[in-house]
Amino acid sequence: MPIYKYKAKNNYGETVTGKVEAQLRDQAFAVLKDRGLFVIEVHEANEGGNIKIPFLGGIKQDDVIGYTRQLSTMITAGLSLLDALTILERQSKPAMRKLIADIKREIEGGTSFAEALSKHKQFSRVYQNLVRAGEAAGVLSEVLARMADSLEKEKEFRGKVKGALIYPAIVMSAMFIVATVMMIFVIPQLSSMYKDFGADLPLITQILISTSEIFQSYWYIIFAVLGGSIFGIVKWRQTPQGQHMFDSYLLKVPIFGILQQKIILTEFARTLSLLLGAGISLLEALEIVAESMDNVVYREAIKEAYGYVEKGSSLATAIEQYKFFPPILAQMISVGEETGQLDDVLLKLSHYFETESEQAVKGLTTAIEPLIMIVLGLGVGFLVVAIVMPIYSLTSQF
Repeated sequence: MPIYKYKAKNNYGETVTGKVEAQLRDQAFAVLKDRGLFVIEVHEANEGGNIKIPFLGGIKQDDVIGYTRQLSTMITAGLSLLDALTILERQSKPAMRKLIADIKREIEGGTSFAEALSKHKQFSRVYQNLVRAGEAAGVLSEVLARMADSLEKEKEFRGKVKGALIYPAIVMSAMFIVATVMMIFVIPQLSSMYKDFGADLPLITQILISTSEIFQSYWYIIFAVLGGSIFGIVKWRQTPQGQHMFDSYLLKVPIFGILQQKIILTEFARTLSLLLGAGISLLEALEIVAESMDNVVYREAIKEAYGYVEKGSSLATAIEQYKFFPPILAQMISVGEETGQLDDVLLKLSHYFETESEQAVKGLTTAIEPLIMIVLGLGVGFLVVAIVMPIYSLTSQF
């Protein structure tokens, strides 16, 4: 049973603290009230001490996926929403247990399930609207099952993309660390040795030593400037102008820009298919999808397409005006609109773009690996020449 820490005042007006066992926070309040205490605060005690580590105790995407899948299964089995939430609350880890308890409390107070979810950032607007549509149509379990499938596919897809980029990121980070260590610790030792022997240093070695001396003398300034630059870029990226320029440039980067486009199109088709399949109108679905887009260029385009559709235009006609939407998307959407099976067509399109994304990932890694080898070779060659040449010159003098 969870343990809650509390701070309260007793009948003498004294502040007291302690711990109490209870299944829920509200029950802890009730127990303390029965003891004649005026409760100031109550919070769940962290296991193993008072230190809470967010990345170990927080709610992850896997938790939301598992919660969605189990909730769908229990509702399909005939349990009521509140009963299903009660069971999930008992089975979940502390962070998720608190979230489910809050949702259950809202529903018991007369709030709809979708409205209760909207008060928690772990559930996107897409998730909330799907639940709202499922509640209205009486097909909540089916909607939750589709949502769980979609979240699992999204997680798997993003995992593949991240996995492909881990190798280049590790290599580049290692190169930076090794170069920094060389400049601050290794090169100064060699420089002292060269000076002791009075060797004539070639230009490439002089450049290396001068660079090392700059690192030694002004490393804190260099790191401060680097950190300030990164901070400035991040802040600029958050402005409307910066976000638009950055996202536009990102789509034009060779190979990586194509990958980014395929990822965005996969998410666009999958999310729109999910919303339409749940019975949400096209206009409302487009509005929700636009807000879920991370890239501002696509977000603005979808919002403009929303305006065209609102005026009576077809979705296919609206999006074919934008060059970053491939022709196949407009053609297939047109077929879906004519046959009345737009959600199925979009689902097939999401599979198509996902396959193309995986091919783009392979192309990116194929292109990056030789580039990394070239950069590594040039770096190592520069260091070897700069270090070995003076040593060879010294040995030839003896």
